[in-house]
Amino acid sequence: MSTAPDSEAPASTPSRGAVRAYRPALRDGVRIGPPLLRGPRTVHLVRHPVTGAVFEVGPKEHFVLSRFDGTRTLDDLAPEYAARFGRRLAEGSWNGLLGLLGARGLLDGAPDPPLPEPAPGRANTLWRGTRRMVADADATTARLHRVLRPLLHRAVQLPLLAAALALVPVLALHTGELVDGAAELVRQPVVLAAAALFLWFSITLHELAHGVAAQHYGGHVAEIGLRWRFPAAMLYCTVDDYLFITGRRAKLVIAGAGAYLNLLLLLPFAIRWYTLPEDEPARALLAGLLLLGAVQALSNLVPLPPLDGYRMLGHLLGTAHLAPETRAYLSLRRTGAAAVAAYPRRARLIHTAYGAGAVLLLLLAVAGTCTVALLLLLG
Repeated sequence: MSTAPDSEAPASTPSRGAVRAYRPALRDGVRIGPPLLRGPRTVHLVRHPVTGAVFEVGPKEHFVLSRFDGTRTLDDLAPEYAARFGRRLAEGSWNGLLGLLGARGLLDGAPDPPLPEPAPGRANTLWRGTRRMVADADATTARLHRVLRPLLHRAVQLPLLAAALALVPVLALHTGELVDGAAELVRQPVVLAAAALFLWFSITLHELAHGVAAQHYGGHVAEIGLRWRFPAAMLYCTVDDYLFITGRRAKLVIAGAGAYLNLLLLLPFAIRWYTLPEDEPARALLAGLLLLGAVQALSNLVPLPPLDGYRMLGHLLGTAHLAPETRAYLSLRRTGAAAVAAYPRRARLIHTAYGAGAVLLLLLAVAGTCTVALLLLLG
């Protein structure tokens, strides 16, 4: 949106008088997200309440848009705009923004735009595909949330969170025993199959945990379904408006709910393992299960796409599309400093640090996988 100063025109122009007297209001249900760093720009997401269409606006457009409450005219907003940005809000920019919002059906009284054509999906095959499993995913997760709500109280969750966090260092101190237990688990196919079934079940609950957490913070669950990539199949749960939920903490909880639940599911097995004598055969099998379960839970917290840890890091930093924007920044940076001059200092630091961190994490993941595989083979 242009921010050039207004050019004065005769006050008697009827069309101009009507425009200046107009007091725009956003239609009910329009959602405006918090500021997000996307490459060199700060953007806000705006979501249509009916079509669900989302588009981006800059800080200046957001400043004006957030004041469309049906009580302010251009003359009312112009002093606020000038005080904030140091330049007068141009009448041409005002008209352009109103026209854009009206065409998108975001102003009160504006007709809805046509629903977007669904993107053509890839046909399901034996090898890969998705299938919606629940007719109304939002209502289903809402009912589940009502049932579980007493367990979501802080008095219950704080001790559970402390136990889940304590489990990680306890398991780390017994890494050798866990690896030996995993090797023993591999040698017993029936028990291994039971462990695999439990881990698959925990993945299903992992996805539902995201939906329940979203319901707890006022989010909307758009879809629950089954996704398969032969030979694996797992449930998925799509929360379509979590970026518009108020508060960074809520977004972090929603993104991390699945891994947190996976750790909680390991607690009964961990207690049983810890209390068994060292020469008890079941102890080794439980140790193997704990290793596989811990890897499953903690690997989801790695901040690489499409894992939950990547989303959590994006919420923590207040960024959008962190990985692709980092690739774009690093590509520009190779061409010289002038190419990245438009990036603010914070964006340069974030993209540089994330690029280096992502490479390090990938190297550690490869090294860790090779080490565990070698230990299992040698065991």
